[in-house]
Amino acid sequence: MQCPFCQHTDSRVLESRSAEVGRSVRRRRECLQCDRRFTTYERIEFVPITVIKRNGDRESFDQSKLLRGIVRACEKTGISAIRLEALVDDIEAEFQQRAVREVTSNEIGEAVLRHLQSLSEVAYVRFASVYRQFQGIRDFVDELNHFQHRVSQVKLAANLEPSNSENSAHGLKMDEDLSRLMTHLN
Repeated sequence: MQCPFCQHTDSRVLESRSAEVGRSVRRRRECLQCDRRFTTYERIEFVPITVIKRNGDRESFDQSKLLRGIVRACEKTGISAIRLEALVDDIEAEFQQRAVREVTSNEIGEAVLRHLQSLSEVAYVRFASVYRQFQGIRDFVDELNHFQHRVSQVKLAANLEPSNSENSAHGLKMDEDLSRLMTHLN
């Protein structure tokens, strides 16, 4: 590794540790020529992901842009910033694992909704309202019906019954909340 101070190419590693939640290695080094210390990071080099927008334009995947949209949907829900950053990392990792390096904005939006569905119903509906460009209350009602149907499908798939699981109590509460909201909207 080249020293940033004297440009000498030999250095020794003094310390190595995991950084960025295991996504990189931080190394403290000492130059063998000038004895000055510096830090380097070793990361996996990802091939950039290209996003195909609705209008056909292409742009590089921007983690911070995705995080801003998710943060806005999750405002006042009590979900920690660390959890939201991990969610964005998970979504990016899904796309990095693909052989194809292009992803549509639609695929990104659906991935976010898939993750938000189990994280927060409020954040899910907020994100869906912007992503799916809701025009009025009818769009909210349709999405809530669709959401309620998916929740029911998940429950059926998991064979949950109210007496068998602590989670089913949460599911019943969510069903009651959605029913109450649907009554007010209709």
